[in-house]
Amino acid sequence: MHMAQNLLPTLVVDIFQSLPDKYKRLNGAILCLLLFSCISPLQAQQRDGESFQKEYRLPIRKSTVPIQVDGLFDEPVWQYAAKTGPFWRKYPNDEGRPVRNTEVRVTFDDKFLYVAFTAYDSGKAFVTSLKRDVGHDGNDGVAIVLDPLNQRASGFFFVVNAFNAQSEDQLTFTSDGPNFSWDNKWYSATKRYPDRWTAEIAIPFKTLRYQPERNTWGINFVRIDTKTNEYSVWTHVPVNFRSYDLGYTGALVWEDPAPSAGSNISFIPYITGTGLSDKENNVSPEADFNAGFDAKIGLSSSMNLDLTVNPDFSQVEVDRQVTNLTRFNIFFPERRTFFLENADLYSDYGTPGIRPFYSRRIGLDKNGNKIPILGGARLTGSLTKRMRVGVMNMQTGRKGDYAPENYTAVSVSQQVLKRSSIRGYFLNRQSFMTDAEKKADPLNEYGRNAGVELGYSNLKGNWNIWGTYHHSFKPGINSDNQFFNSALVYRGRNLSAIVDFGNLGTNYYADMGFIERIENYDASRDTLVRLGYKYNFTELEYKMFPKGSSLVQHGISLSNYYVLNPDNSFNENNTDINYNMQFANTSSIFASVEFNQVQLQFPISFTGAEPLPKGFYQYRNVYAEYSTDFRKALSVSLGAGTGGFYNGTNTQVSATMNFRHLPHLNVSLKAEYYKLTFPEPYGSENLLLLAPRVDINFTTSLFWTTFIQYNTQRNNININSRFQWRFKPMSDMFLVYTDNYFSDPLFKNRNRSIVFKLNYWLNL
Repeated sequence: MHMAQNLLPTLVVDIFQSLPDKYKRLNGAILCLLLFSCISPLQAQQRDGESFQKEYRLPIRKSTVPIQVDGLFDEPVWQYAAKTGPFWRKYPNDEGRPVRNTEVRVTFDDKFLYVAFTAYDSGKAFVTSLKRDVGHDGNDGVAIVLDPLNQRASGFFFVVNAFNAQSEDQLTFTSDGPNFSWDNKWYSATKRYPDRWTAEIAIPFKTLRYQPERNTWGINFVRIDTKTNEYSVWTHVPVNFRSYDLGYTGALVWEDPAPSAGSNISFIPYITGTGLSDKENNVSPEADFNAGFDAKIGLSSSMNLDLTVNPDFSQVEVDRQVTNLTRFNIFFPERRTFFLENADLYSDYGTPGIRPFYSRRIGLDKNGNKIPILGGARLTGSLTKRMRVGVMNMQTGRKGDYAPENYTAVSVSQQVLKRSSIRGYFLNRQSFMTDAEKKADPLNEYGRNAGVELGYSNLKGNWNIWGTYHHSFKPGINSDNQFFNSALVYRGRNLSAIVDFGNLGTNYYADMGFIERIENYDASRDTLVRLGYKYNFTELEYKMFPKGSSLVQHGISLSNYYVLNPDNSFNENNTDINYNMQFANTSSIFASVEFNQVQLQFPISFTGAEPLPKGFYQYRNVYAEYSTDFRKALSVSLGAGTGGFYNGTNTQVSATMNFRHLPHLNVSLKAEYYKLTFPEPYGSENLLLLAPRVDINFTTSLFWTTFIQYNTQRNNININSRFQWRFKPMSDMFLVYTDNYFSDPLFKNRNRSIVFKLNYWLNL
């Protein structure tokens, strides 16, 4: 490992020397800082994950008595079970111990792994929500990081807050973090006392993927103490890594072998009833009934099969609208659970803005209209100790003139060295078009993509290097259909940096993916023009951690995004300088200055008036934002910005207000206002986005959420109200009301629907 780190300075110089002169001028300063930081890993007081497991060891013994999950710890086994030592502070810095200690004990029986937390505390617990999958940020809670294979490559994350709201997800060392989309049954109970609160957790072995003969698992424990604004962890995780980083787990040592997991088969049927009307398209009111099911089948201790027949996502929350002042489409996150589980196997390929796989392409057209999904299957898991695979196939039906389609995604990830990987994928979208449809749009018959990515990460995880090659296949296209990029990333305690280069061909298509800027709208001809590009993204960030101050963390960052056309002519250059401050009371200040240069390739209008002509534009703007202590009953975030926008000006004001009566009521209001002013004849525009939201958490199983969005840019007012009753673990009843109106003319109805849905989770 030391040899690899000693080679890094040479590697950085070699990459730099191979760059075009324009890129060299942009990255000279960052190169110097990277070269300086190449030496620092050998001198840093950070240790790798292997040494952690020599120091942090927790033996686990089998319980001989039944355990009732009630948060009381009155079974004899808890008296003699080994417990963790004192936790280390993780946030806002990694120096010393947290204000309040946490103790953890573990045991097991033939069916469950049991974990008991004692979180010493004072005062009322701070919890923002009782809803499942609320996550770990902003709530008093505890979490388990579990790596049964002890490979530092994949694992599980179980979170419970002080009021027993559960969240869980799967972790991989390549993913950006948990989105709490993975669902499975597990059990927990909490109790609150004047000087502490407790959590007792039972995780069924059949929900995990492990090898019973392995006597050491990777494990870590996390405590979130919102009242002191601290995160703490059992092992001493450096501040520049996430608390759930798989590279910094301790060792769970099995003195008795773990039991065999046994079979894990779940069957989840559903029924729905829907009433809808669509005045915008002159569709008469109608009612519909539907049914389908999902199934989860554990094929082995490491492979899982998911099936879905006639899936329904009517209970999924609507997209949160944004004001779009770019020339390109906006990326909206996936919210459908079936596509979120194990999504990293497919969605992590490429870079932000260029993703060959984007699951929202399945079951939705380009305008976001629903296309019926008939069914699908997904096989995921590990073929060997170091090889992870995913195979997915989905079939959609015909809707109007939209032809049926079949989607296939295959992904293989082979772990090499300690925390590095070689990954490859193949994607295929096949449309079942008629001969007439093929003649009208021959490129739409099929779209295929394949690619390979090589990623190196040292054991500490502070150095990452990757290179990728992607290829697309379309009828009659045989050139300029590749995408490749390479990047170098350093994440130090204070200094972090990234240098990323890419080249996207004009004929690179991603029918199952998302590419941010390859399609350019030409307002003069009212058409889309494909244009590939080359880019260089660089970012440098320096963080500081003052001692003995109310300012707990602050930092400055510099980023640059430089774009060239395929012929190497200039396209765009954006430079941002950001500064942020975080205080002990959770308040924060953010400020930024942006410098923009654009060689506009095609005319575009932001106001509906005469389009701006193509040509060179240069402008800059400033923005500042202040957020108050979010733990207060009333918290506010205020932002304002002003500056140029092409040949005009842009003034921005934003505000977010949150009122909480914890833990049962959350009321928020988000407002954004943009005033665009251009010289004649290019017009002006006032854009307003209002988004009030009310969340009522009656209990940990009964919720009501109402979300309203008023968006003048989209000429739409959306009302979405959702009632959820979790009448049994993982079994729900939903009642969802959705209404859409024009914002101009005000409150003229477009469409409305009401949906009843019932699903039931059966373990077979």
